[in-house]
Amino acid sequence: MFAGHDPFLVALSVAVAILGGYTGFGIAGRIRTAPRANPRLLLTGAAAFLAIGIWTMHFVGMLAAPIPADASYLVLPTVISFLLCALVVGISLFFVSIGTPSRTRVSASALLLGLGIASMHYVGIHGLSGNFAIEHDYAMLVLSLAIAVAAAYGGLKIYLARQSGLLLALSAMAFGVAVSGMHYTAMHGMHFVPAATGHRHEFGGLVASPQLLSLVVALLCFVIAAGFLLFLVPEQRQRSATPDYDEADIGTVDPLAGLEDRPARRADQPASRAQPLGGIGQPKTMPVSRVPVSSADGTLLIDISEIRSIRADAHYTLIHDGQRERMCPWSISEAEARLDPALFTRVHRSHIIALPHVSFMRKEGDGAIVELDGPVAHVVPVSRAKIAELKARLGLARGAAMRQ
Repeated sequence: MFAGHDPFLVALSVAVAILGGYTGFGIAGRIRTAPRANPRLLLTGAAAFLAIGIWTMHFVGMLAAPIPADASYLVLPTVISFLLCALVVGISLFFVSIGTPSRTRVSASALLLGLGIASMHYVGIHGLSGNFAIEHDYAMLVLSLAIAVAAAYGGLKIYLARQSGLLLALSAMAFGVAVSGMHYTAMHGMHFVPAATGHRHEFGGLVASPQLLSLVVALLCFVIAAGFLLFLVPEQRQRSATPDYDEADIGTVDPLAGLEDRPARRADQPASRAQPLGGIGQPKTMPVSRVPVSSADGTLLIDISEIRSIRADAHYTLIHDGQRERMCPWSISEAEARLDPALFTRVHRSHIIALPHVSFMRKEGDGAIVELDGPVAHVVPVSRAKIAELKARLGLARGAAMRQ
């Protein structure tokens, strides 16, 4: 497949696809996790880096390929191939960014994105101009389309998982290899034939030499590398606007009352958002039986029996229903005030758990973790100040050894 290719440029094309995928999906993953940022700006940046990464990978691969010496590149099809790639990437990310994406929506977006990547490739290929004609092996063409759709589906799953660190790096490597695999599979099924056996592959319009294209590709490689390095710079941690408890503010457990001392409410903090579980110290309110979460078609109300844990996410919360996390418009303090304290307890400044679903607890560092049951079991951290209270709520004997 790589016969006649420049191995260094092949390696560079794969690296560019990986860096573009890491940066693009990393930026897209912040649309939900960075509520103070402009989602339109994040979506635009993510689509731009993904499109630049995919398009640059394609043309680095073209520069690595053994194409005829008299070949040049038509400017209009080359520009159209980039715009086509940017458009389908942006549309696909948009459709999976609104509401709770269903499997059908993700599959349809992946199909659109895969077809867009393949279209970008073949439009760019047919932007070549010279005294030759291009023929395609249709078996390789179909295989390249399948690889493009698979790469798109994997990339969207990366975005939806909102991964970071090593997992995102590994996923970006898989995405980059898949996109590169689509390109080189298509190139393997492409053949240059003399113009006498077919139509001369030349059209009117502006023409760019391979040397000029090399300069443009080098500039875009620099842009991708710069964006990747800037993305790695850690963001300044901002205090959440959600009135949470800091570890230093959490008091100790009162053995007589069985209640935890709470920090004083700030002057600018609404009383309704400062209530502890069940509204202790406030007029009694009835606990809710259902909780609103975002869905693809609007707002869905789920029964509290389905809730395993609740995690703070800036102004909002993410509710785990045993299979996945769903976005809830409540803050962590509002959820704490509305839920039944007999069934739910706050074990960390950012976490509430459903006591009936706790299946395992063990010490970890200065704190502990609990595992919650469900089709997809998951763990939640417990702050050191909450361990004694949680053990009491779970019926564990005082001083009983926790499983190591």
